[in-house]
Amino acid sequence: LQFYQEPPTENISLAEFESFAVDRLRLLKVVENLGVSYVRNSDSYKTKLEAELRKLKFPYKALAEDDYDARRKDHISHFILRLAYCQSEDLRRWFLQQEMDLFRYRFHELTENLRQKFLEHVNLLFKPISEDLKNELANELSTSTPGLTNAKVKEQMFYKVGLSDAVDLFRARRVFIKDGFAFVPLKDIDAIVLNKYRQKLSKALALTARSLPSIQSDERLQPLLNHLSHSYVGPDYSVQKNTGKISLEHIDALSVKSFPLCMRQLHKALRDNHHLRHGGRMQYGLFLKGIGLTLEQALEFWKKEFIRGKVDADKFDKGYAYSIRHNYGKEGKRTDYTPYSCMKIIMSNPPSQGDYHGCPFRHSEPELLKQKLQSYKIPPSGITQILELVKGMHYQLACQKYFELTHDVDDIGFSLNHPNQYFAESQRLLSGGRELKKEPSHLGNAQQKSNSQESMNSNSTPSSSNTTTDAELEGLEAYFTED
Repeated sequence: LQFYQEPPTENISLAEFESFAVDRLRLLKVVENLGVSYVRNSDSYKTKLEAELRKLKFPYKALAEDDYDARRKDHISHFILRLAYCQSEDLRRWFLQQEMDLFRYRFHELTENLRQKFLEHVNLLFKPISEDLKNELANELSTSTPGLTNAKVKEQMFYKVGLSDAVDLFRARRVFIKDGFAFVPLKDIDAIVLNKYRQKLSKALALTARSLPSIQSDERLQPLLNHLSHSYVGPDYSVQKNTGKISLEHIDALSVKSFPLCMRQLHKALRDNHHLRHGGRMQYGLFLKGIGLTLEQALEFWKKEFIRGKVDADKFDKGYAYSIRHNYGKEGKRTDYTPYSCMKIIMSNPPSQGDYHGCPFRHSEPELLKQKLQSYKIPPSGITQILELVKGMHYQLACQKYFELTHDVDDIGFSLNHPNQYFAESQRLLSGGRELKKEPSHLGNAQQKSNSQESMNSNSTPSSSNTTTDAELEGLEAYFTED
């Protein structure tokens, strides 16, 4: 456990650089997802997070002396992602929140002795008060500290903290003050430590952002860092397992049953207007490619729709057919383009007036989103939950909730990272290929918890320890390929 104040100085290979970065990103996405799906520091939360730390080979028992490789990976990977996520305010906010939650979990897992060692290590010289002094001040401590009776005071460890370090607790009248010191219970000391960590990491991210120009001049690192902040760490949907199995006649029905909201919106706009601008054509065209449309089907699909509008067949063949063939790797650089992930859609190329691409949960006004969900017969309670997630900037979790509501399940059993994953899971569920056990959703309690903790998450990008990310990486370069 550390504040990550000293950057690593050793040399590492680019392969290790990529590997550490992808694993850290997976871990932080799990941290985000668990923070919304479960009450933080509940038994379920801790069990699932520890399992992910073990699987990704990060330290799961703080200050253990026999896990040098795990601690080295933790140290280096933090600084790699710090480089990638310092580039904008949204990225900094997201990274800061997930690192804070990971730190909170690790700090809570420390024993009393290790916690004291850590405070000394980071120069937070908070000393626990003696039992005699605690008994002497028992009445004052219980009166001044919300939620603590005299009996609980005897069970709780208290720290003597300088008033300047406990200003927030003092302002909220949540702490006993005497002789210029605050007597802070163990349950509140983590708030002080976390605030210190937030201050240090926030300042470090700002300083790192200033040094980016010199780092970006390194042609080996620049493409890796640029792609990391938009990275997707799930299955590769450029591999078309269902090529030719989708009939053009079925697309309208599939758009209602199995398309995520972003693609359903694009499909409806195309049918209504017989045209989509470039951003929409790219996002929707690559999605259709990913669900199995062949190049010939794609050309037929787009041409039939466009010539119903203001584009004649000759203009389509000259102006639009090339870009479709290009997406399939038949023109230009012969790059076989990959369908957009949720992260790319959320973070890249926001829609302008007249555009229909992007993420509806990220880019739509809440009232317009509400109207759209109402038109799709989403129940009022479900709309409320989705809008709460959107308000907390948990966009992918909002889409996950949309999946649950449109498929009548309480727990989908996977974390949503990709529109083509949404389609594949929907088809699997509707065809009976996977049974989803209905069980009480964690969302209601979790949302209250999320609100109370003033979540600062931005651009939700959850991952999970389950089926979505279980597949081994078949090549790290797959995560850093060009768009």
